[in-house]
Amino acid sequence: MTAPRLRARRTALARSGQVLALAAAALLAAALPRLAAAQASAPATDWPTRPVRILTPFPAGAGPETVARVVAEKLSKKWGKPVIVENKPGANGFIAIDAFKRGATDGHDLIQLDNAHLVIYPHLFKKLPYDPVKDFDPIAPLFKAYFFVGVSANSKYKTVGDIVADAKAHPGALNYGSWSVGNPVHLGAAQLEAMTQTQMTHVVYKETSMLYTAVANGELNFALGTMATAGPLQRAGKIRFIAITSPKRHPAFPDVPTVAESGGPAGYEATGWTTIAAPRGLPKAVQERIQRDIEAALAEPDIRERYVTFGYDIFPTTKEQYMGFISAESAKYAALIKRFNLSLD
Repeated sequence: MTAPRLRARRTALARSGQVLALAAAALLAAALPRLAAAQASAPATDWPTRPVRILTPFPAGAGPETVARVVAEKLSKKWGKPVIVENKPGANGFIAIDAFKRGATDGHDLIQLDNAHLVIYPHLFKKLPYDPVKDFDPIAPLFKAYFFVGVSANSKYKTVGDIVADAKAHPGALNYGSWSVGNPVHLGAAQLEAMTQTQMTHVVYKETSMLYTAVANGELNFALGTMATAGPLQRAGKIRFIAITSPKRHPAFPDVPTVAESGGPAGYEATGWTTIAAPRGLPKAVQERIQRDIEAALAEPDIRERYVTFGYDIFPTTKEQYMGFISAESAKYAALIKRFNLSLD
């Protein structure tokens, strides 16, 4: 073969190789989205591959922490791997959140958060050590807790209407309490102020036990609380529940009227809620498995019995509905925080 023909043949072969390479690249590019979609929708049969850790900002024995431990036990049996609840209380939950951010990003590290972390603190603090949107993906709500309006057993207030009337007659004289600025109990009472156009004084206590003892001895006019926090003194006959902050009476406490039935504003509702969140970007299949298995755990009779004891409600919902609920809660608290000019460094 002559030199010119040899060069021509080599050129043709090179061009043919380039064409084949381009065609292969095009086929791969077309297949990648389908491969990614298939991977995202495939069952998470190989997860978890090692122990799962649930970080919680709540101290041992607290109502939310107790729920996390019961759910963890159910998940451990379901997944065939240990599910460990690790308490990291303090600093408004920031210690637990920092540990979570430095942990595994593949779903083997999860975190329990409440509404303060996701929809209150972003509006309250000038600077946060986390981004509620970029750092967390709320997967499964654990419970919603309505509050009771608690007064001393010897209080002159028999209804929420009595409190409102006295607050209107004596602006700034009535007080209510909580354990910090901007928590759901504080903002729930502030919401009552806003809806009744009254002015009351918020008093902060270091611990919840001190808070409800102050209600019982008459040092505080009232405070919002759950069965887990205010219930012991209520059962001891030292605190009376004059209303519940739910839109209708709670089936476990049928004798306690709603705030509206007790002479308060119509449409008033105040809640606390907690969720299990995963790192943002967790594969959809793993997210769906965690959500599905948590929902199954919450449906078991022993957990439902505990929920009655604590006055907690399960609120099953789709992911889309849940994110809509969180968005609405964020807007509500943003407005309250702005109205009362609340801000923390």
